[in-house]
Amino acid sequence: MVRMLRPFMRAVTYKRWLHIVVAIVWPSLWLFIQEAWWTQITAAVLLGMAGLVPLTRVVEGFQARLLLTGHRQDAGSPEIVTTPSVTWADRGRTVVWLEARLCLGWVVAHVSVQLPLLAVDLLTTGLGHGPAADGFVTVEGNHWWHAVLAPVPLVLLALVVVWSGHFVTALAERLLGPSPAERMAALEERTEQLLERTRIARELHDSIGHALTVAVVQAGAARTAGDPAFTDRALVAIEETGRAALEDLERVLGVLRESQKPVSGRPTLADADRLLESARASGAKVDAEVTGPVETVPGPVSREGYRILQEALTNVLRHAGAVPAQVRIEVTGDTLVLAIRNPLTAPVSGPGRGSGLRGIRERAALLGGRARTGPDEGDWQVHAELPLS
Repeated sequence: MVRMLRPFMRAVTYKRWLHIVVAIVWPSLWLFIQEAWWTQITAAVLLGMAGLVPLTRVVEGFQARLLLTGHRQDAGSPEIVTTPSVTWADRGRTVVWLEARLCLGWVVAHVSVQLPLLAVDLLTTGLGHGPAADGFVTVEGNHWWHAVLAPVPLVLLALVVVWSGHFVTALAERLLGPSPAERMAALEERTEQLLERTRIARELHDSIGHALTVAVVQAGAARTAGDPAFTDRALVAIEETGRAALEDLERVLGVLRESQKPVSGRPTLADADRLLESARASGAKVDAEVTGPVETVPGPVSREGYRILQEALTNVLRHAGAVPAQVRIEVTGDTLVLAIRNPLTAPVSGPGRGSGLRGIRERAALLGGRARTGPDEGDWQVHAELPLS
């Protein structure tokens, strides 16, 4: 019983009824000027012409969102759009919506008035007062069972209010909803947002993970060394790495706060010396070889290459410690090659399943390149090839 009454306790039910009835307010005013059939035909024609105006869909969309779905104007409803019509198909659907809303408004408004009057007539004749001169019930005599039937029109009215609300909402989602092209654009935008979120997650993982790894390694080495000079150098390395991580964090948070601003200031392979010095300060013996004009590498490739190098060196410090590492950065023709190798301190099988290694492979794939990670002849290798074009 409670489930059956639930629709009548929702405000949106009556908002939908209001949305339907409001559609006939201004055409009804014409009846006060001249009660003729052609006035309603003229109203329908004017509505059709208004539907061809692109901004009409904006107005109707806002009304439908607010009254039919119960959403605020700024809440967003993917089922009903509030953008101007772009194609003639969109304009045609808006015209059909306006005409259908007008016809449905006449029917629902008429029923909403006549059914309560019918209930009153049944109750009046059931109590023996006789039929009204212009009423629905014209049967003479005392018919007590009319009073029993009096609630039936009111129940029908309630059902009309609920069912017409559901019908007009479904109609609005069909006629005022996004077109296939708009759905595709929304899907592409959503995909771009997901890619951006994934990229930001990788940025945070690589930058903050690298800084924390350096800090942990340096602090542990300083604690065991017992050398004040070494401790000073370790603290300087921790400070510099932490400051760089804070800059990366501020930049990423700025992107999250102001999503419309382009990402700028991200480190590139021109800043690779900073990574190499940080790894050396943490105890790793890094032998670097740079071949080719690194400064001419395109920005996106250079930035992703920097992150790949950063994650590879972070893994060296985190899993191997103070071991010799060979780094090769080579720019040849239309390809950037990054190769990082270090001795394995324990047997490892497979390419690695950590999120950092997965991020390296994802970065390379997004640029149309490829990356291999895993054991190779007793060493651990990270080998990435990124196209420059």
